[in-house]
Amino acid sequence: MPRAAIPCALAAALLLAACGGTRPPAFQINPSRGADTAGILVLQPGDVVRIQVFGRAEHNGEYPVDENYILLLPVIGELDVRNLTVPQLRARIREEYSRLYTQSFVSIIPLFRVAVLGEVVRPGLMSADPTMTVFDLLAMAGGLLPTGRSGDLRLIRDGNTYSLALNAQSLASATLRELGVRSGDQMIVPRKRFTHDDFILGLTALNTILLAYTVFR
Repeated sequence: MPRAAIPCALAAALLLAACGGTRPPAFQINPSRGADTAGILVLQPGDVVRIQVFGRAEHNGEYPVDENYILLLPVIGELDVRNLTVPQLRARIREEYSRLYTQSFVSIIPLFRVAVLGEVVRPGLMSADPTMTVFDLLAMAGGLLPTGRSGDLRLIRDGNTYSLALNAQSLASATLRELGVRSGDQMIVPRKRFTHDDFILGLTALNTILLAYTVFR
């Protein structure tokens, strides 16, 4: 290789390194928006159930599922939620309250644990309502950093990483339930392939290479 071509080759290598990276397999999103997947959602230890009994404020609150899949509710006592789907759990809780009060309206919202990590302001574990959108979930984490790339999210489930490539409309409208996100999932916001900081770092490295080439050629 001619000596004059060396700086260009090194600069190209820097750009390729900054833009590199392979995309994991695509996550199988539910094919039809609005499809009811609540029937396959089940609570896991650490998840929370938000309950509101209208007219009975003493029963209102958020109640966690313990490590033995037990949900402890005021007056009702312990409920074993192992393998119960969300509709089954709602029916069970409403049945229990109907035995106490002849006319009761009970709102039951499951809150699943979903970790939001990567290029967000406040990464961590979130208690997410399945009716929330991806944008809602990212907002709970404080929003994206300038280096975050929302168009190519990653979802980790059972040790496997999937690509959750969504356009802006899907991010803002499709719910976590519709997308098939469930308890224990991790959503990763990747770093942009080439940020402003990377550009400055690349220019600095290129200037250093050119200077060294000029001095030692």
